[in-house]
Amino acid sequence: MSASRLLSVLLLLQARGRMSARALAEELGVSVRTAYRDLTRLQAAGVPVYAEPGRGGGYQLLDGYRTRLTGMSEGEARALLLAGLPGPAADLGLEAEVTAARLKLLAALPSGLREKAARTAAVFHLDAPGWYREAEQVPHLPLFVDAVLNRRAVDVRYRRWRAPQEVDRRLRSYGLVLKSGTWYLVAATERGIATYRVDQVLDAVLSDEVFERPGDFDLGAYWTSYLDDFRTRRYTGTATIRLSPRGRRRLPDNLPTEVVRAVESTATAFGDEGWFEAVIPTESTEHACGELLRLGIDVEVIAPAELRRAMADTVGVLARAYELR
Repeated sequence: MSASRLLSVLLLLQARGRMSARALAEELGVSVRTAYRDLTRLQAAGVPVYAEPGRGGGYQLLDGYRTRLTGMSEGEARALLLAGLPGPAADLGLEAEVTAARLKLLAALPSGLREKAARTAAVFHLDAPGWYREAEQVPHLPLFVDAVLNRRAVDVRYRRWRAPQEVDRRLRSYGLVLKSGTWYLVAATERGIATYRVDQVLDAVLSDEVFERPGDFDLGAYWTSYLDDFRTRRYTGTATIRLSPRGRRRLPDNLPTEVVRAVESTATAFGDEGWFEAVIPTESTEHACGELLRLGIDVEVIAPAELRRAMADTVGVLARAYELR
């Protein structure tokens, strides 16, 4: 018998209300027989667990019964404190609530564990935005938090990159994602599920419509699939380049991770001066030209011819602009 698993059963019943033995077994990764056995042991220990027979029945705690916060390990306490880092909480309009919850959590822990958990909170700080960029302003983010939690549709005026640039949408918000300092809203429209940058929302108003979020929708799985699809759509071509040793060292600071990985996997030695030849993924000719020019004289484009010409033309214009007069 696992004492930690019994505590997990108790906390699941407390958090979710009525649950069947099969649902408990699936949640804990054990057999249904083991779940029945754990429920019986909880009852034997004096925990008021009772069964509700019939269709839709299951096991639940007596109304009003609440267990105190016990059995938490040092690692679990640290994880909870890290989950409440103040930056994203402030964006969501929950800074005061997170601060109060952290204080309550620390107060509920034994003194020794409380000191270790407090030290953890004191030595970690999250600064999500990348270097060379300011934190984005997201004044409508708290409204979307309300919409997500209460399943209210939102009418928005949204700015996008293609024409027409400003469009009106009714969004049924399924979830929010923080990616590299940028907040994204995953929402459904009449056209299907899509992703929106919250900082590009020009105006937002809660509507009277209440919707049902699909029970089988998994925000984490959707986001992983979205990123995979984004990478596939982003890189539509390839280019063969040559890099000097210095250019290869500078690569991670100047080009996307996908390009760096491609160089590492395809690089072959070229010539006697330590240069390398590699094949990299590219977006448009214009975009690839702009990115590769960051490496200056440490990169040479071999193919395709269109990209090589674009690099040469750009360098020619720069050379004429800097000619001594």
